[in-house]
Amino acid sequence: MLSAFRTSVEGLLRLAGAGVLADRIAEQIGRNVSPAERRAWSRSLEVLGQDLADAGLGQVEMLIEYQLPLTSKRVDVVLAGVHPRSADDSYVVVELKQWSYAESYEGSDRLVAVEHARGARLHPGVQVELYCEYLTDFLGILAGQRNPVRGAAYLHNAVDRDISDLFDRPPTEQSRIFTKQRRGQFLDYLRTHLAPTSGAAAADRFLTSSVRPSRHLLAYAAQELKERSHFTLLDEQRVAYELVLHAVERARSADRKSVVVVSGGPGSGKSVIALSVLGELARQQRSVMHATGSRSFTQTLRRYAGKGSTRLKNLFGYFNSFMSAERNGLDVLICDEAHRIRETSVNRFTPKAKRDKAQSQLEELIAAARVPVFLLDEHQVVKPGELGNVEVISSYAKQLALDVEVVSLHDQFRCGGSEAYEQWVVDLLGLGGGEPMVWTGDGRIDLRLADSPEEVEAFLAGKQATGVTARMSAGYCWPWSDPRPDDTLVPDVRVGGWSRPWNVKSERSVGEAPGSAFWATDPNGFGQVGCVYTAQGFEYDWSGVIIGPDLVARDGRLVTRREESKDPAFRSRKSVSDEEADLLIRNTYKVLLTRGMQGTIVYSTDPETREYLASLVKVIRPVETVYEPAASSDL
Repeated sequence: MLSAFRTSVEGLLRLAGAGVLADRIAEQIGRNVSPAERRAWSRSLEVLGQDLADAGLGQVEMLIEYQLPLTSKRVDVVLAGVHPRSADDSYVVVELKQWSYAESYEGSDRLVAVEHARGARLHPGVQVELYCEYLTDFLGILAGQRNPVRGAAYLHNAVDRDISDLFDRPPTEQSRIFTKQRRGQFLDYLRTHLAPTSGAAAADRFLTSSVRPSRHLLAYAAQELKERSHFTLLDEQRVAYELVLHAVERARSADRKSVVVVSGGPGSGKSVIALSVLGELARQQRSVMHATGSRSFTQTLRRYAGKGSTRLKNLFGYFNSFMSAERNGLDVLICDEAHRIRETSVNRFTPKAKRDKAQSQLEELIAAARVPVFLLDEHQVVKPGELGNVEVISSYAKQLALDVEVVSLHDQFRCGGSEAYEQWVVDLLGLGGGEPMVWTGDGRIDLRLADSPEEVEAFLAGKQATGVTARMSAGYCWPWSDPRPDDTLVPDVRVGGWSRPWNVKSERSVGEAPGSAFWATDPNGFGQVGCVYTAQGFEYDWSGVIIGPDLVARDGRLVTRREESKDPAFRSRKSVSDEEADLLIRNTYKVLLTRGMQGTIVYSTDPETREYLASLVKVIRPVETVYEPAASSDL
């Protein structure tokens, strides 16, 4: 799959005149395209192309539907050319909007309401400014330059009076707004930044630039809370962030409690949103907490984000921490990994007095803050009794007559930014209604099959030796012993003559092996096999996955065998039906197969399953992206 459809302005106008522009773009970017998207290309790109030609810029290169590095997000157009004064490479990002009417969303200068569109949208000036910021952060060719990329939103169907609210936000070099009424100004703007000469060489350098490593959430977590934001949130990510901040202001000024639900797959940036919101509100001295249902996730955030500060450590709690919380005692409660919300917070350690007064866990969480925020992925429910999903949370909030904002994150910032890979995993596991497809690679994520666990481990060890992070995980198909009296781990995960221990059960280290909460982030976690409860919520550059006998291929499809699972939660068919067990096992492997940032290597213990996977993975090794040592983008 190409990162962009590339043509000169003159070439674009020739394709548009022949009526084949949309077809050519769809062919080259290699994905399914809706009729609405084709119409948008035909209408908007021809307008932009004609404007560039009228400005005398017919030789400027156009990178259309340019895919941002390490994400699945595509930018409408990047113009590549030569700066008329300095003769340096010059780049202009253009976001095209067909809107004819838009206004501020409830007085916000960062969110807008668009005619005939549901919900809040990101201000187009903010949108294009964030694209410029992201490119500057990630492309080596732009490093160290002052304002290396300019940006403009072009609302070519609108006149000023119908979008007047959008001009209330002061423009920058990366966030100019033009309408059809300002076409003359737009042409002048283009001539200011692009010379009437060939942009081919500048486009070459842009498309072949090295990609600098993305910012790993944990590496910047403490600074995120103490100082400023270190992450660029794009499109729906930024909408979710702004909706939470807007809801906080509304709760204060209008005394209106509201709920925000953010739904997205693995690697869509949910935890980056969570930490960005937490940091901003903490710096504003708002009362805010972050909660999860995962001991590993919360303990890791306390270690990294709360480093050196008891106050920051106390920002991180658990879903069952709010049984006795004061109603609306917090401005915001951020419920990360909200698919792990359970029916009740009661457990075996809960005092009887609290047991008798217990409410549903969802009720407790909503009651605890004026703005409860839920971030979730419905395909990551892996344990019986977990019930967090968009419908359950939204319906409950509406029963309480609360405003509910739902944001869906569609883009991918893990797995090399490959939406195609995530969809392939969903189809392989039978989770989305689609049929398993042959994976031939898309140049963004490296998927490999192994013939033995030894091969998996040796491959990952080689990656780890180069400075990238690598971990091996498996389905819960082997017993899990307590440590031996001599403080060593039992090698419970056995396949033939190969064996390795599970990650440590408890939070206490065992020998050199880190406690369970830090298996995914401590270098000494390599050498133990992680289970789904330890891996969930984390990522590493390379992921090795052992598919155990609980998921096997029979008669051309994957089937689950709950009797092969050693998960204690599956023992009773009264508490977990076969249908529930089937879904939980499939979701488990969905989690494990989507931890890798750069690649995944897979081994199945079952010969027929290995043959089945081999029939579905037909990869010619992808062309390697140039990395300057790799790191991961979000948690």
